Amino acid sequence: MKGSIRERSAGHWAIILDQRDPATGSRKRKWHSFKGTKRQAQIECARLISAMKDGSYIEPSKLTVAQFLDRWLDHVKSQVTPKSHERYSGLVKKNIVPALGATILTKLRPVHIGEAYSAALKDGRKDGRSGGLAPRTVGHMHRVLKQALSQAVKWELLARNPADAVDPPKVEWKPVATYDLSDTAQILKAIRGKPIFMPALLAVMCGLRRGEICALRWRNVDLDGAQLSITESVEQTKAGLRFKSPKSGKGRKVALPPTVVDELGTHRARLAEDLLKLGKRISDDDFVVCHSDGSMLPPIHVSQQWGFAIAKTGLAKLRFHDLRHAHATHLLAMGVHPKVASERLGHSRVGITLDLYSHVIPGMQENAAAELDRAIKAAIRGIEKTNG
Repeated sequence: MKGSIRERSAGHWAIILDQRDPATGSRKRKWHSFKGTKRQAQIECARLISAMKDGSYIEPSKLTVAQFLDRWLDHVKSQVTPKSHERYSGLVKKNIVPALGATILTKLRPVHIGEAYSAALKDGRKDGRSGGLAPRTVGHMHRVLKQALSQAVKWELLARNPADAVDPPKVEWKPVATYDLSDTAQILKAIRGKPIFMPALLAVMCGLRRGEICALRWRNVDLDGAQLSITESVEQTKAGLRFKSPKSGKGRKVALPPTVVDELGTHRARLAEDLLKLGKRISDDDFVVCHSDGSMLPPIHVSQQWGFAIAKTGLAKLRFHDLRHAHATHLLAMGVHPKVASERLGHSRVGITLDLYSHVIPGMQENAAAELDRAIKAAIRGIEKTNG
């Protein structure tokens, strides 16, 4: 197996692969076009030779969408979190490949993608039930496919991205489901004394995410200063639990209400007693929310405990994550500035907070109109006094 490169024009190369047919001994040549430097062309030539030797080589004209997506998933694995890669893989294998996988990549057209989305909306469920996928799920399919095909363009497997010419289905905006103040008070009263109480309190009073609560250690808690330091989060993957940076990519400080300071102090004292019975002393490295032996409580267990607890209250059976939404809506409804709410929630941009919760900010438009009216009238009175 031999390979060589030949310059066609500035920055454009032909990669020629020489091989012999094992049956006839006749010489065969395969040509590839490549754009880049001479060194890059040499590296690509070596890669192709290696692929032909180990049997992983596929001619571009025969590469299917399914085969390409397998390669892309391997490529993108080092660029995203394990949890994100699991989501990408699930969408690719369950939804995209069954619809488009057999298509030759170079023959994939926008019309094929559009038809696949329409079919998914009509009858795309893969869980044994009849019916179609939600528009939001098909939107996720579109984002993953578009990202993958943009890499195909960079690898020069495609001249252009066919997904660019396809619009995902429209997702109707719906306000987030959450609990009002009365519901929140009833919930906290109903679950007091249960293991889920402290996680729920941190979510609804501080806006913490489930993974942030599970990763919280006592060294991150300053009871004297009444604040928490959110420095990491924990997520559950098929490979197990892993620690990572908070969702926004950076840590944050969260001021604690006096009620939470008192509850955390009581919680720590009770936890210290329980651990002492096991012959352990509580330390700053211990988790705030944990199993009875001090080991970390996985996020899925928090959701399970919440599900059991809320089912007994008679209130709406919302997700544990909706307690965080409740925190945000309570703040904004009380007139707290969106920037402050955004910082407590750990959003990367205040725009995210406004997009999610602007519907609960009371009288925003009315107040703005009234303030403008007062300002204009004051300016007019000033002019009239000056001219008068």
